[in-house]
Amino acid sequence: MSKLQTAILAATLALAACAVPPRIVSPETTAKAPDCPPCAEAAADKPAAPAFSRVFTLAAWSELPGWQEDDLSAAWQPFLKSCQALRSRAGGASWQQACAHAAEVDARSAEAIRRYFENVMQPYAVSTDDRSAVEGMITGYYEPLLQGSRQRDKRNLYPVHGVPDNLLTVELGDLFPELKGKRVRGRIEGNKVVPYWSRGEIAAQGKRLPAKTLAWVDDAVELFFLQIQGSGRIRLPDGSLLRVNYADQNGHPYRSIGRLLVDRGDLKLEEASMQGIQAWARANPARLDELLNANPSYVFFREMPASDDGPLGALGVPLTAERSIAVDPRSIPLGAPVFLATTRPNSAQPLNRLMLAQDTGGAIRGAVRADFFWGFGKEAGNLAGRMKQRGRMWVLLPRGYPLD
Repeated sequence: MSKLQTAILAATLALAACAVPPRIVSPETTAKAPDCPPCAEAAADKPAAPAFSRVFTLAAWSELPGWQEDDLSAAWQPFLKSCQALRSRAGGASWQQACAHAAEVDARSAEAIRRYFENVMQPYAVSTDDRSAVEGMITGYYEPLLQGSRQRDKRNLYPVHGVPDNLLTVELGDLFPELKGKRVRGRIEGNKVVPYWSRGEIAAQGKRLPAKTLAWVDDAVELFFLQIQGSGRIRLPDGSLLRVNYADQNGHPYRSIGRLLVDRGDLKLEEASMQGIQAWARANPARLDELLNANPSYVFFREMPASDDGPLGALGVPLTAERSIAVDPRSIPLGAPVFLATTRPNSAQPLNRLMLAQDTGGAIRGAVRADFFWGFGKEAGNLAGRMKQRGRMWVLLPRGYPLD
């Protein structure tokens, strides 16, 4: 890269103010992210950062705890959904062959499905690059239900915004091929590109924000968590459900409000769950705006067709409750089956089952790291909000899959 290119890139990255990857999932239950001062590192989506490394160690099926007991038929349809997208991804030829074999399997037989995986796939234990960590953090997320309306009224005061017309996305790969897949966000002010508005600045724009309002909801805290989850449903006055899904983000880094409440002494660490934050917000309404605006990140949505399927994940297929996970795609190939060995929320009860890596998230970073999709509604939210467990992961890859 020339000195001129480097200067242009540095200026462009500074405008992004350390943008983070799109959807943020379960950040309230994750460790504090490193500080991100402007220009300290590439302020862009990082789906394939070359500095990241992990180790896959060939394993025997007997090493997977609960492999023989898991009802693999519950993971079969989610796996077939992954097959729809895997052919165009890394190792596509291997996936094409594996998915062709899958079409011949008797989906009614759990044993036939087990034989398929054992004959066509190989399990690899996932660990950090120095193999010092084979266990990692497993959190949870869900699809929330909010109450709202298409129009603003006395009850529904908080807008669910679509993508603003003035949100500018710069695909850095269009300028520098070596930065393919990385992007920054901003807006034009005069003849300059400047960082996009923060959460507080967006709220201050009010009606002046050049964005369609998809709906109005009755609870600012629930809206905040809708942005964290990345998708949800809004029950309208006539009883119908409006589905919304992540569309874009303002380019600002996420700051955990749970961590902030703990640092300020407002909550104990063990209270900083989704439920604990909601309880604090109910008890401190006058301080709520200040708390929410401490997180400058803001998510914009798109309206989705009505469906009984789960929300779309990063793979582009609907998520399946208790069979889909969000992963770091630098570690786990998106779409791959993953055997997860962890425990149920706030419990020592084993939770060992075959999952599908069908989603990603800004808080999901690391070799052994996953976010467990619990499904839709209040009970799923209760489980997701309490989940902060240790766990191990084995990725299942077709025989002959190119590991390097």
